[in-house]
Amino acid sequence: MKKAAFYFFLFTLFSACQDDEIPRGLPACVKEKIDELKNKPTQNPPAKVWQYQYMGKTVYYIPPACCDQVSKLYDENCNFICAPDGGITGRGDGKCPEFFATRQNGILVWEDKR
Repeated sequence: MKKAAFYFFLFTLFSACQDDEIPRGLPACVKEKIDELKNKPTQNPPAKVWQYQYMGKTVYYIPPACCDQVSKLYDENCNFICAPDGGITGRGDGKCPEFFATRQNGILVWEDKR
């Protein structure tokens, strides 16, 4: 019985750690963006980082935190591409209006679980 309780404890401990873990294989700069989000107060809706294929490249999309703020779309080197949505108009900065229609293979790579 003690052995079962010990394994349950370990399972719970490691499961809890994995919820907040940054996935392996992400570019270092994307991990830094996630660390920045983790160091800010929690958002509603929770902060997220999505990975997509867009115009033949891997990109990372961070939805807007709230209200009239804009989203951010970065390439795999964390160069800012555009703000696809958000802002006062809800249409971002207008530099990539086709993003939502043409993005592919969306993967949620991180979500703030706090």
